Amino acid sequence: MAAGELDFWSFVELANHRLATEYGFRHQLATEVLLTLNRASNIVTYDLEAAVHRPRGRSWSGFRLLFVTWLAGPLEAKKAAELTGMSRAAVSNLTKTLVADGLLDRAPGERDGRSVLLSLTEDGQREMVEVFRAQNEREHEWASVLTEAEQRVLIMLLDKLITNRDQFDIRGRN
Repeated sequence: MAAGELDFWSFVELANHRLATEYGFRHQLATEVLLTLNRASNIVTYDLEAAVHRPRGRSWSGFRLLFVTWLAGPLEAKKAAELTGMSRAAVSNLTKTLVADGLLDRAPGERDGRSVLLSLTEDGQREMVEVFRAQNEREHEWASVLTEAEQRVLIMLLDKLITNRDQFDIRGRN
C-alpha cells in the first residue's frame, strides 16, 4: 500500500508488520496500545481545544491551569504545574497571560518569598463555570459512545497503565 493511501489503522498494521518482520521487534501489541492511546488523547484534546477553548480565546494549556486553580486553588504555582502536568516555566508563562486577562491572581506564597500562590479572580470563576459547562457537554458527547460500564473499565485500565510504572525510571514531569 502506498503511503498516500494509509490511514491511521492501516499505518499501525503496516508498522507492526514491518517492525516484526524487518527489524525483529516482538512487542507489536504494546506499540499498538500506546500508538492508539496517544492518538485518542491527541484527537480528543484537539477537539476540545478547537470546539470549546479557541473560540473563547483560550488555549488547552490555559484551560488546564484555570481548571486546576478553580477546583483545587488557591495553590502554589509548583503544585499547579504538578497537577496540570506542565513544567513550572509553562505555568509561569501562562500565569502572566491569565493575570493580564483578569482571570488569575498571583500573590507571594506563604512558605517563602520565592513561591507564588495562584487563585482565580471573580471573572475567572465566572468564566470557568461557563467554559466548563461547554466542555462537559463535549466530554459527554465523546464518552457517550461507551456504556457507563465501559467508561469505568477504561478508567480502570488507564489508571492501571499509569500507576503501575515503577518498574522503570520515568522521564516525565509527574
